[in-house]
Amino acid sequence: MYYKIGNSMEYIENKTFDEIEIGDTAELNRVLKPQDIELFAVMSGDVNPAHVDLEYAKDDIFHKVIAHGMWGGALISAVLGTQLPGPGTIYLNQSLSFRRPLGLGDKVLVRVTVKEKITDKKQVLLECECLNQDGECIITGEARVIAPNEKVRRPRVILPEVHLHEHGAHYEKLLESTKDISPIRVAVVHPCDEISLRGAIEAKRQGVIEPILIGPKDKITAVASQVGCSLTDIRLIDAPHSHAAADIAVEEVRKNNVDAIMKGKLHTDELMESVLHKTKGLRTERRMSHIFALDVPTYHKPLFITDAAINIAPDLNIKRDIVQNAIDLLHSLAITTPKVAILSSVETVNSKMLSTIDASSLCKMADRGQITGGLLDGPLAFDNAISKAAAAAKSLVSKVAGDADILIAPNLEAGNMMAKQLIYLAGAESAGIVLGASVPIILTSRADGTLSRLASCVLAQRYVDYRKKVIL
Repeated sequence: MYYKIGNSMEYIENKTFDEIEIGDTAELNRVLKPQDIELFAVMSGDVNPAHVDLEYAKDDIFHKVIAHGMWGGALISAVLGTQLPGPGTIYLNQSLSFRRPLGLGDKVLVRVTVKEKITDKKQVLLECECLNQDGECIITGEARVIAPNEKVRRPRVILPEVHLHEHGAHYEKLLESTKDISPIRVAVVHPCDEISLRGAIEAKRQGVIEPILIGPKDKITAVASQVGCSLTDIRLIDAPHSHAAADIAVEEVRKNNVDAIMKGKLHTDELMESVLHKTKGLRTERRMSHIFALDVPTYHKPLFITDAAINIAPDLNIKRDIVQNAIDLLHSLAITTPKVAILSSVETVNSKMLSTIDASSLCKMADRGQITGGLLDGPLAFDNAISKAAAAAKSLVSKVAGDADILIAPNLEAGNMMAKQLIYLAGAESAGIVLGASVPIILTSRADGTLSRLASCVLAQRYVDYRKKVIL
């Protein structure tokens, strides 16, 4: 248990039955915030749309989101338990009458007043009321409690921090940003399972892509029938197996029939074998690299990690391309000067640690115009890259430290483990894309759900649209 120490405001103190007098009052002031409603809904399980669904609430009787009635009741309980009578109070009963709704941004004054003392039972009756900023009554009621006999003065307990996170919130904003962008043509390779087929169809429904399904026709139609997905108005190219489907997808790109490729139910190396073919593939002068786009509950903005899927042990020149690919992606997302943290295990250059030398070299390459469009710093340890407090503790002066948009891993193992840890231990939502080929490749994991696949499609859509505008 943790306690505050210091001034008197950091203590809670009761009034014993003998100290209480008729007319005694105690008050609490609060402003209703969205987090209050969300926390109460999570704690209670009350997800009545009047409280948590803005679209629904606009058309109900109050025409706005309102607080749960018992949120005000809980504030009354807080005054009784911490002020009057305070610690040692035993709640017996509570009546409440709800007079007016409380909306977001409303101020509420919670007041309890001693109405009666019952000496033989050590009981106290208190009038309870909640008033808004206009002095209007929100809640009235009466509480009956057993007041404490012994004096109590205790340090105020420090409550744990609560971080509310709506899964995929960043992705929802990303999807909103594509409403005025035309859908892109995407070759979906071997979508022969429910999750890959649903991901493609949902992206079509949202206006993100126009899918061209490539794979065994019988398998794809069978899956569609099993899961209730309509293939109406969707082009389907029959291919005997996954490898053939990958080859056809690459050929569709070379014919300029599609703008991107999306991985279905096949191994990444099988798809990339066709993409990387020396004569028939989609190579460019730029090295291909994979970028994870992560919506991390405990981070203040989307976080991008690269490379975690393509380049096993990249040298300096390959890292230059990895960095530039990531910067270009963020430009397509309207992040004009992304902050790039070049990671190592330390923040100082060490001749025995190649990753630190590469990091410092990449920063100098950016200074010389060999990498453009981003703000680079490194070497930085992971904690310094994402935590301002950690950076301050080491006296790091950096515009990137604690506020990185992009994390550049020293090698594939580090990048993959870092991303997977954030996904499985921190609850991050992930999307993934490969850049550096002639078209973006939507590279998802077999474990990715529909939201991740949709977000990956959005990344490709934004990138294709950006490239068209840059070329023009």
